[in-house]
Amino acid sequence: MTSKSLLVLLASAVPLAAQWLNYPTLGVPTTPSGLPNLGALASRAADGHTDFSGIWEADHNVPCPPTGCWDMRASPQFFDITEGLKDGLPLQPWAAALRQERMATNGKDDHETKCLPSGVPRMHLHPTFRKIVQLPQLIVILLERNASYRQIFLDGRPLPEDPQPSWNGYSVGRWEGDTLVVETNGLRDGMWLDRAGTPLTDAARVTERFRRINYGNMEIEVTVNDRKAYRAPWTTTIKEYIVLNTELLDYICLENEKDRSHFK
Repeated sequence: MTSKSLLVLLASAVPLAAQWLNYPTLGVPTTPSGLPNLGALASRAADGHTDFSGIWEADHNVPCPPTGCWDMRASPQFFDITEGLKDGLPLQPWAAALRQERMATNGKDDHETKCLPSGVPRMHLHPTFRKIVQLPQLIVILLERNASYRQIFLDGRPLPEDPQPSWNGYSVGRWEGDTLVVETNGLRDGMWLDRAGTPLTDAARVTERFRRINYGNMEIEVTVNDRKAYRAPWTTTIKEYIVLNTELLDYICLENEKDRSHFK
């Protein structure tokens, strides 16, 4: 088995058989025949805003990229977040060289390979599930991977100045109609945005625009503004779909982990 294959197995090992299966999700709209109507109107919260609550998974039912499909449960953007980006990345020269160096090692030094957090916005692309819990002044994203979480504050607080860097940074949100706009700063330096090693530094400010197209589908438009690594901001779109009749289960990356000793 190649080192790249092992990396994929480590990153996408999801305990499917152990999921809390077949417990019906409440409030799912149905067709006249009783099947889930994923094209129905998006849910609304009590305050009238779009309700993003539910369990979500990155869209992996898309054509394989030129490099091939290593794992059909993983989005191509999991391996290269710039997949589909028309003009490529506006990388600074040092950042372009770093990305090439990381690609040459097949992701050996990727922090996610070492079972550290995925970070923002990469968490949206991991093959494990994410559960959004929405309150009027706070959104919590529960991550199946490493049983972790992210908070998005909707209470009007500003982003902190000169914050202590963290894996998920500091996130505040506001509503623009039915779109939730989330600004994040305070991310750690040296992070990877994908398996290809697309860089992110501590100078980054990430803007996510969450839009629930209908009951079953969500788009997250992500803009990365990182003047240390890029000549200009760049934007990509992550597509997600809802997962029904299941629940989160702890997936602890280091538990019984035996792959890393085989990496070359």
